[in-house]
Amino acid sequence: MWFDDLGLLPESCRLLADLPARQLARGQVLFRPGDAAQGFVVVLEGRIEVRLTSASGREILLYAVEPGESCVQTTLGLMGDEPYSGEAIAASDIRVVVIPRALFRRLIDGDPGFRGFVLRAFGQRMAELTQLLERVAFERIEVRLAAALLDLAEGDAVAATQAELAARIGSAREVVSRRLEAFERQGWVSVERGHVRLRDLPELKRLADQAV
Repeated sequence: MWFDDLGLLPESCRLLADLPARQLARGQVLFRPGDAAQGFVVVLEGRIEVRLTSASGREILLYAVEPGESCVQTTLGLMGDEPYSGEAIAASDIRVVVIPRALFRRLIDGDPGFRGFVLRAFGQRMAELTQLLERVAFERIEVRLAAALLDLAEGDAVAATQAELAARIGSAREVVSRRLEAFERQGWVSVERGHVRLRDLPELKRLADQAV
């Protein structure tokens, strides 16, 4: 079971083992801004992406939740009664377990092992969000874009739209489009519909290595 190595109390293990796993299809929305957290999602398989959208429609990918990771917005909602400010979407077919709000609070209050699991995951996620803030605030767009292309590459191709790349690096689609055009003139990439083909990996890596 996913909780076997957490050092939980036997009663906690029994309660968690009774929770059914759920299958959700790619593209399904798990929560939207303003929603109240109803339960703590544990990802068993797949990937959830949490995005923040401004009033102008600009998006940024805050973080992804993969097996063994947690959603900081859900933790805030369950522990502090804060509504969601972002939107979570299944980026692939996923399998999850949802710990209901009442059981989550019972485990937080009564099981040191579970409380430690939640707080460690929360602290790690907050550190990642701080790193994201540093990148958006201090790194040049082209550096962030090169790093994102290398991170997303499968072989020499990136299957992502310009809007998706913009959300990932915290910029606007128009800005990403201009930077990709500049990369293309340099011979580093070629831009296709829904894809970017990487033509000069060493140059892209050199640029990405300038990250803060």
